Amino acid sequence: MYYSTSEVSKKTKIPASTLRYYDKHGLLPFVSRKQKGQRIFKDNDLNFLEVITCMKKCGMTIKEIRNFIDLCMQGDSTLDTRYNLLEEEEKRVSEKIEELQKQRDFLHYKMWYFKTALQAGSEDIHMIETSEGKRVDPDIHEQYQAAIKNCHNINDLIRQSKD
Repeated sequence: MYYSTSEVSKKTKIPASTLRYYDKHGLLPFVSRKQKGQRIFKDNDLNFLEVITCMKKCGMTIKEIRNFIDLCMQGDSTLDTRYNLLEEEEKRVSEKIEELQKQRDFLHYKMWYFKTALQAGSEDIHMIETSEGKRVDPDIHEQYQAAIKNCHNINDLIRQSKD
């Protein structure tokens, strides 16, 4: 089956302008053209677009994606290189996920902190007096950890706090 740029755009939710941009930057060497220069996409080309979209979402640059596509166009002799490239990218994505999870965990802690303060009507429930004035109780994070251990996730914890 063959598709026009607008059909591919509708099918993949990739704007036609982005498809043209990809073509201009060498990411679509597999796409054929009609005599008048209009792009003609085949079913397998949609698979390549899925790869490009994934790589873009992973944070790969146009240059890195073009390199991968060029390797694909070279055929089986580059299978090992392509595999290694994807393996390295998977490691980078896993590191990003781990870092984002840490950020999410901290956001959940702060959400719990503010939710419990809202319910108490003051942040004072999380404070202790020191010689310098009030400060957050150093044990407050342990209290959060104990609460989350019982609830398993922040949404359960917030619902439980409401009850």
